[in-house]
Amino acid sequence: MHQEELFKQLVSHCKEYGFIYPSSEIYDGLGGIYDYGPMGAELKNNIREYWWKAMVQLHENIVGLDSAIFMHPKVWKASGHVDAFNDPLIDNKDSKKRYRADQLIENEIDRLEAKIEKEVEKARKRFDNFDEALFRSTNPRVLEWAKRIEDISRRLANALKTNDMTALKTLIDELEIADPESGSRNWTEVRQFNLMFSTQLSNIAGEEGKLYLRPETAQGIFVNFLNVLKTSRQKVPFGIAQVGKAFRNEIVARQFIFRMREFEQMEMQFFVRPGTEMEWYKYWKERRMAWHRAVIPEAKLRYKDHDNLAHYANAAVDIQFEFPFGFKELEGIHSRTDFDLGNHQALSGRKLQYFDPDLNEHYVPYVVETSVGLDRMFLAILSTGFAEETVPDAQGEDSTRVVLRIPPALAPIKCAVLPLVRNKEELVAKAREIFDRLKFHFMCQYDEKDAIGRRYRRQDAVGTPYCITIDFQTLKDDTVTIRERDSMLQERIPVSRVVDIVRQKTAMIQLLEQL
Repeated sequence: MHQEELFKQLVSHCKEYGFIYPSSEIYDGLGGIYDYGPMGAELKNNIREYWWKAMVQLHENIVGLDSAIFMHPKVWKASGHVDAFNDPLIDNKDSKKRYRADQLIENEIDRLEAKIEKEVEKARKRFDNFDEALFRSTNPRVLEWAKRIEDISRRLANALKTNDMTALKTLIDELEIADPESGSRNWTEVRQFNLMFSTQLSNIAGEEGKLYLRPETAQGIFVNFLNVLKTSRQKVPFGIAQVGKAFRNEIVARQFIFRMREFEQMEMQFFVRPGTEMEWYKYWKERRMAWHRAVIPEAKLRYKDHDNLAHYANAAVDIQFEFPFGFKELEGIHSRTDFDLGNHQALSGRKLQYFDPDLNEHYVPYVVETSVGLDRMFLAILSTGFAEETVPDAQGEDSTRVVLRIPPALAPIKCAVLPLVRNKEELVAKAREIFDRLKFHFMCQYDEKDAIGRRYRRQDAVGTPYCITIDFQTLKDDTVTIRERDSMLQERIPVSRVVDIVRQKTAMIQLLEQL
């Protein structure tokens, strides 16, 4: 199935099975805003728990925080967001569509990279003992496209670094980039667009009462550095972790929940001694990739170093995931130096320093940041697990099922309890008894509607890893059938073992031990 068609099916599946709904749908929705349904809320909670346990519970030198969304406006002045939190905006005069200029150019780079990969795959099929590295370094077409990519990337990075909007427009014109929807090349000039949402504090009008919805959660950590340092009795190196909502007035909110105006971040700021930041940067780069590999196939993940470093960073890399629309950022790891604490110290007049007993001196710590989008992680898990496949039915004939192969520890429902038929009171009573026992241990679902085959398919579609079927033999020997989602294999087990078996196979420790 074509990736674009697969993505459309996934989006439709999310609504049909209660993972994600368009926000305010009865009023025709709100662009770039989504609500998480019953299944989505559970999956999101489980991803959040996996991150929190891996980051806070497994590290004695990392503590948690939950800072407010609203902060003093000077916070955003010190962080640079008031003056520099912009994206390059361009409009198409014919279609009236609005785009980010840098993303239009990045899409052109993606197109050229796809041509290279296609050429490599053609050669791989054509030659035995194919040497990919040699082919990439000698094939004229591949070399030409690679050189073009390098040139475009360099010019894009320079233009963004110097805020040269004219250079971006020149690049778009030279590449003959067209509106993706209309094909028109009738563009406006490129201009800067600030991404922060603003509001007013109470009844105070004007600039004095101006507040912002936070565009990132990190600043709440930085302004609480001293509080956490004193109350948690930590020593450098140590980290502060936080999960919370952030808001950005995106020029184009697109690709479902990949780019939204209201989203959730899972961030950790790790405070280190100046001069040691690069070794910790390498450490967290490797640790965070291990976290992703525990739930996502390695082939769908890669590192991508930043060509254009942010104003606060001396090193930055993205962990990218291969979404149905290509490799895109899933998580960022940044060495932020002392930019944030230093700026807050200068503007607030408060010393944000750490006394290092080993060096017998005070200093402003450097920071290594890890920041992953919870919503993007949600989409990555679904994209990896979503499949439509042909399988044999109860009669041995081929039928189609849609399945979500979500890692069991993250699955919204861990176990479904299904009486074989619903018109037999003794079966229903036994199934209810088992369900009432299981619900104390993990999220379960009871379902007695429709034929058993249809109920299995329904549980496959929401990613439930195990189904417990209560049949007439259960009434005789107190055993049940446990069905595994991916293999569809069924096994007879005693009722007394159901809790232990399901708990063992779906416990979060199954993931954490891989780290």
